[in-house]
Amino acid sequence: MSFYEELTSVTTAERQQLFSAPIVADCLQGRVELSGYLAFLAQAYHHVRHTTPLLMSLGGRLPERLAWLRRAVAEYIEEELGHEEWILEDIAAAGGDANAVRVSLPELPAELMVAYAYDLIQRGNPAGFFGMVFVLEGTSVALALMAADRIQQALNLPNSAFSYLRSHGTLDIQHTKHLADLVNQMTTTDQQEVLRCAKVFYHLYGAIFRALPSTPQVNPTC
Repeated sequence: MSFYEELTSVTTAERQQLFSAPIVADCLQGRVELSGYLAFLAQAYHHVRHTTPLLMSLGGRLPERLAWLRRAVAEYIEEELGHEEWILEDIAAAGGDANAVRVSLPELPAELMVAYAYDLIQRGNPAGFFGMVFVLEGTSVALALMAADRIQQALNLPNSAFSYLRSHGTLDIQHTKHLADLVNQMTTTDQQEVLRCAKVFYHLYGAIFRALPSTPQVNPTC
């Protein structure tokens, strides 16, 4: 078993906890309101806009033993540039106020996840950042494309309101294969840090989903 396969197996419980968030179940079953989708996009904006700055900080903090990762980090930076603008465009296409989201503050769960990522790079073992990559990209691959279809069917929104979910879902399929190659080459110590941080980020990312408004259940009348 490769380390990436072990990483996927050992984090099964944490992944299932994230997937059990009420808003995830709602989306996959076609129970979604526009307010919920816009709330998701707003919090996605608040963490995605930090992706490039985080990667740039990561590249400068990699110790010599991880210097071989700098080229991969540079490629990630190039591919991730501007993705937060996709989200703002989706918000506008869905009828939301993109400018208001741009100047707003994140909800606490999103702010805490971003703060932890910065602290990890600055104060901890930067290898652990790839635990965050594993969680975000793996979740995207598992849910993004299916969720986009369900949400669009439920809300009758145009394709232009789903550029983030659909583009990211497709792009992250390629990224997960690349990530597997990278983490499989790490030393055992760095791999264990990736594993530890993946579990932390599943908790932090799951908290973002759990804080989003779920669709009220309608009890049938007798």
